[in-house]
Amino acid sequence: MKKIRWGIIGCGNVTEVKSGPGFQNADNSELVAVMRRDGALAKDYAKRHNVPKWYDDATALIEDPDVDAVYIATPPAYHKDYTLQCAKAGKPVYVEKPMALNFEECNAMIQGCKQEGVPLYVAYYRRGLPRFHKIKELIDTKAIGEVRFVTVNNTQPIIRPDGEGTLPWRVKPELAGGGIFFDIGCHTLDILDYILGPIKEVSGHANNQGGTYPAEDIVSGTFVFESGVHGSGVWCFSAFEREDMNVIVGSKGKIEFSTFGNEPIRVTTAHDIQTYEIINPTHIQQPLIQMIVDDLSGVATAPSTGVSASRTSWVMDEMVKGYR
Repeated sequence: MKKIRWGIIGCGNVTEVKSGPGFQNADNSELVAVMRRDGALAKDYAKRHNVPKWYDDATALIEDPDVDAVYIATPPAYHKDYTLQCAKAGKPVYVEKPMALNFEECNAMIQGCKQEGVPLYVAYYRRGLPRFHKIKELIDTKAIGEVRFVTVNNTQPIIRPDGEGTLPWRVKPELAGGGIFFDIGCHTLDILDYILGPIKEVSGHANNQGGTYPAEDIVSGTFVFESGVHGSGVWCFSAFEREDMNVIVGSKGKIEFSTFGNEPIRVTTAHDIQTYEIINPTHIQQPLIQMIVDDLSGVATAPSTGVSASRTSWVMDEMVKGYR
């Protein structure tokens, strides 16, 4: 198969280990160019990762004839415009999560790529991880019977400005779409969409309890999947400790697992307790990157698309709309 030659727009922290090496290590894939507005940082990244080309201008990378597909790893505020620019250039797009600032922007990206006939993928990489494939297998084989409901509990200590009064972009709505809920809560909602199917109804409440930044720092919500499964969740980012636990309850048992950790998956039924220890890979996006490369090569189907990712953005928008 022909190699897919990738370019990265925004070679920041997420590309150092989580994603960047995945484009180099995946079969029939190579990373040929990177871009960052600070050219010195782009040049440094290219040198350290043995990437042939670097740019300080996104348009130059997008128009490079040696770049077949583009990975957009900027804050969400820039996802829509870069995606539409890539689409007009005929370049398939792999964009970081959350997909955009809001559901409306997601739809514009989907339509733009559809109009130009280019694929659109989103970095909900847990859809590519063996850990979550196992959970889906347990659900599909009815290891806990018929699924009744799911609960989500995700907490972290509060984020405060640094010594210079600066806050990370992830809590600036104009760059991130919202607060930490948009940055990491999206992962849990998306993987539940993958495991249990799309959510059809949702309501929620969002507030700021800690007062250290304008974005919401607590979100709670209830939702119903198309299958009839119910769900509820609390995402609090001004709590005293970190907690990350999801529980799927069925008619014959329950499955407990974290979204972000490597803790064993725990399956409890009336008869016994089983655990499955499945460690995530170092380059955590590589399995999904491989699926996307295979999809672009016509030998497989990638599980995380603009359409699937937009559903998660819709759910988040619905949960926080009373706060915005």
